[in-house]
Amino acid sequence: MVTVGIVGSGNIGSTVARLAVAAGHGVVLSNSRGPDTLRSLVDELGAKARAATPTEAAADGDLVLISIPLKAYANLSDLSVAGKIVMDTGNYYPQRDGRIPQLETKMLTDTEYLLSFLPGCEITKVFNNIFFKHLRNLARPVGDSERSALPVAGDSSRAKAAVRELLDTIGYDAVDSGGLAEGWRQQPGTPVYATPYGSFDDESGTPAGAEVIRAALAAATR
Repeated sequence: MVTVGIVGSGNIGSTVARLAVAAGHGVVLSNSRGPDTLRSLVDELGAKARAATPTEAAADGDLVLISIPLKAYANLSDLSVAGKIVMDTGNYYPQRDGRIPQLETKMLTDTEYLLSFLPGCEITKVFNNIFFKHLRNLARPVGDSERSALPVAGDSSRAKAAVRELLDTIGYDAVDSGGLAEGWRQQPGTPVYATPYGSFDDESGTPAGAEVIRAALAAATR
C-alpha cells in the first residue's frame, strides 16, 4: 500500500482520496485554506486519512496528486517533489485561469506547463478526463466486464507503472496515452475528455473499457 499526498482536495482530489482509502491506501489531504477546513472529510475517511499543509502532503506522499486550478500553480513553489511521482489532474480553462501564452500557442501541454513549476519530479497526466461523480461510481474490481479505463500520459516509465498500480487497486485499468507531449490527446475538447463515460446528468456513468479509450485517444486531432 502507498500513501497519496493530495494537494487540492476538491471534487477530484476528494474522490481519489475516497477510492484510495477504500482500497487500503493512506492519504494526506491538503488545500489552500488550511487543515482545519478538511476535518469533516478526514473524519469521514477514518484512520487512513489526515489533513496537512500542501508542503506536508507533498513531502509525505509516496505519490503526489496535484489537483488545483492552473492559475494557482505559482503557489506551488514551496513543494519539494524532486524525484517524486506526481499525478496531474489539471485542465486549462482560459475563462477561469486567464490566458496562458504557452498553452494558447500549444507550445506546452497542460502537464508540461505544471512541470515547469515542479522541476525534478516524474510527472503523469491522469484523472483529468473524467467527471468526478463518474470516477467515484465507475470503479470496478479486476476482471469485472464493466471495468473502465483512464488514460495516463508521461515520460517516466517508473511513474506510469506506479500510477497504473494505483489505478488497478482503486478500480480502473490504465491506457498509456504517450509521453507528456502527447498529453493534449486527453485535454478538454478531445474525444476522450468526459464523453466516453456518459452524460453528466447520469451520475452512475457509462463504463468505458480500454479499447474505447484507445480509440478515443487515436481520434484526437490538434
